[in-house]
Formats: sequence, structure tokens, C-alpha cells
Amino acid sequence: MDKRALCIGINDYPGTGSDLAGCVNDANDWAEALAGRGFEVAVMLDAAATREAMLDDMGKLVSAADSGDVVVITYSGHGTWVPDTDGDEKDLRDEALCPHDLRAAGAITDDALFELFSARKRGVRAVLVSDSCHSGTLQRLAPPIGDNPVRVRFLAPEVFLPADQRALAERASVAERAGRPRRSALVLAGCRDTEYSYDASFGDRPNGAFSYVALQALRQLPAGATYRDWVTKIREQLPSADYPQTPQLDGTSSQRRWAALA
Repeated sequence: MDKRALCIGINDYPGTGSDLAGCVNDANDWAEALAGRGFEVAVMLDAAATREAMLDDMGKLVSAADSGDVVVITYSGHGTWVPDTDGDEKDLRDEALCPHDLRAAGAITDDALFELFSARKRGVRAVLVSDSCHSGTLQRLAPPIGDNPVRVRFLAPEVFLPADQRALAERASVAERAGRPRRSALVLAGCRDTEYSYDASFGDRPNGAFSYVALQALRQLPAGATYRDWVTKIREQLPSADYPQTPQLDGTSSQRRWAALA
């Protein structure tokens, strides 16, 4: 059985005015934790994490895996949404990840991720850990906490969408949320679709609130603990008064019973 991982962290978003601080640290922290659990790990940071490179490296990682292998992809960066154009989203939105070259190349939608993970061979355990916002409102900054400003990992669609798509975005911004399940991979996410994931600081070191808590919880799990056990442990600390985000675990019942990062 092979265990491979790709850890992506993007602080730098040129032309958006919305750079982050903790995502590169997140990626390196996830990489260290995964390497300690026997994974062969690649790291993709900032300018290296273009849309093309992310899709290419994620696709290669998933397609190269054979039955019994474990593939883990972690992403820390901005999340966003774009107007749904194929009619498969009741809320009129496709949730999306934001590559470094978002303004030039566009977002990576949940449709693209679904297709990418669906191409895996039977018996491959694929996991996506996403520390980003998948929210529908246009708020960008959270209120400061203490001396450390806290930034929300959500990038408003109008920052990067072309003018001809903004009317669709305005329609989607008032639609009732109802998305459909995405179960081609097990997804461990930092928040609900209607919430924000927070870019924070712990001991004067920037991190995502979710990544920091999730990795703390991972170290406290007993051998053989499942993903369900892991998210339960994470939820002992999140949501909190400082970080009102609710970590999510989306997958089939059998996927939820997989041993965490094993």
C-alpha cells in the first residue's frame, strides 16, 4: 500500500488585495504530520500553486494510485463560489478553491474536483482536507481579536469574475442554500458552506484556525481512530467564540469509518 499526499498553501493572491498569512504554515504543518505517518509528501506553495499546476498535480496523484493506496490532498487558502452554469446546483453556486493565479485563470470548482476524484481507481482511499471558506456572502474581513487581525478565507466573486458573470453572481447571492453532496472523495472541511474559515495566529505564528485545531486533535487520537472520531475531537474546540466555524465531514458511512490518515 502506497500513501501519498499533496499539501497546498497559498498566502499570496496578486491583484485581489486579500492576501492571507497562515496558509503556507498550514501546508508545511500538514506535510510534517503526514510524513510522520508514512506518507510521501509534496508541497505546493504560493506562486507554484497555479490553477493548471494544482489540477495537474492533483490529477496525477489520484490517477497514479492503485487499489489499497491512500491519497490525501490538503488545501489552505481562499475559498469562493462562482455562478452555477449547468443547472446542477439548487443554490445557483459552485463552491470553489482559489489558485494563486485566480484573476487570470479562474477558480477550481467543486465540479472540477468531483470529476478529478471520480477518476480514481476502485479501492483507492482519497481524502481532501480543505481549510478555506465556502460561503455565499461578500464579507471579507472578520473583526480583529486582541492585537491580531483575523482574516476570513473567503474571496468575493466580484473580485475576479468577468463583468458578464456578475449578474449571475448577484442572483446567486440571494438564493436559498441547498447544495448537493460530493462523495467522490472523503472531505474534511473547516466550515459549513454558509460559514467562514479563519486565518488566525497562535503564539504569534499565523495558522488557519481549523488546521491548527485539527492537527492538535490528530495528535491526541488513539491508534485506529476514525475520521468520525477525528472530527468529533476537532469539534471540542471549534466552533468557538473567537472562531465561529463548524468543521464538516462529508462522505459515505464507510468512508467516515476509515482510520484517520492511515
